[in-house]
Order: sequence, then structure tokens, then C-alpha cells
Amino acid sequence: MDTRHEQDFTALYRAHHPAVEAYVRRRLSDAEDCDDVVAEVFLTAWRRLDEVPRAAVLPWLYATARKILANTHRSERRRRMLTETAAQQRQSLTRDPAEDIAGAQAVATAFDSLSDSDREVLRPALWEELPARQAAMAIGCTTATFHVRLHRARRRLREHLDRPAASPSRRTSSILGGVDA
Repeated sequence: MDTRHEQDFTALYRAHHPAVEAYVRRRLSDAEDCDDVVAEVFLTAWRRLDEVPRAAVLPWLYATARKILANTHRSERRRRMLTETAAQQRQSLTRDPAEDIAGAQAVATAFDSLSDSDREVLRPALWEELPARQAAMAIGCTTATFHVRLHRARRRLREHLDRPAASPSRRTSSILGGVDA
């Protein structure tokens, strides 16, 4: 390595390390993360020493720290999301399949207990997954009428499922949907 390069970097490090460290510490609570970010800032400065503007060294170091902090925050968010996803998958893998069967049976029983007109409006919405306008055309009513009938049919189906004998699974609410189509 060029001794001049080392001398320039050492001077830059000594002059600006406390300011860069303070800048990063104000933005991070974890001391280890702070040390890592500061180290990465100066590693970048070492690698790109010829590109560091001599008249604006500290602003350049701050900008570099800001970019590294942004990357650190993004990485942390991705890690958290991955951890949450893994936890959710673990929960779904440990679920008892009998729960889904019991829930499906409860929905089928509740569905069978509905009137013909309620089943008529629920089938195109839930089974065929038709948009409201197309479902309304299929059963021969206006879209507004379909929305009203669908809302009422879903409410009656929920009432049947809420009865103690039905014992619906957690999947029931997703089958019924939260908002009328």
C-alpha cells in the first residue's frame, strides 16, 4: 500500500471519527450496530479515498453514514419480516388438519340450513367467486339488490355458525369474507 494513502486516511480518520460516531449514535440505539456502521463508513472512505472531496470531507462522511444507516434499517426490516413469516409458517405447519375439516363441516352444515334464496346469492359470490355485477346478472337481479341480499345471507350464515353446535374453525371468517363483494 502507498504510505501517502495510509497517511491521508489516518489524518481523515483522526479528524472526523468522533463527529461521524456522534452522528451515527444519534440515529441508532444499539452500540454494536453503531460501531459496525461507523466502521463501514470509514471502510468506504478507505476504499474511495481518492473520491472524497477534500473541501467537504465531513459532509461526504455524513452522506455515506446516512446511506449505510438506510441499508441497515432496510436489512433489519427484512430480517423482522422474515422472522414473522417463519413464525407464521411454523404455526400453520403445526395446525391440526382436523380443525380445518371441522370448520368446513360447520360451514357446510350452516350453509345447508339457509333458505334457497340465501344459498342462491352465496353460491356465485363464494363458490364461483364472481364479481358482484356478474353474480347479480347470473341470479337475475340488480347489482344493488345483489349486495343487499349477499350482506343479509352472509349475516344469517354467520348467525348459524355462531351457534354453539356449529363450532367453526378460524378459517370460517376468511371463507365468509369481511366485506361484501
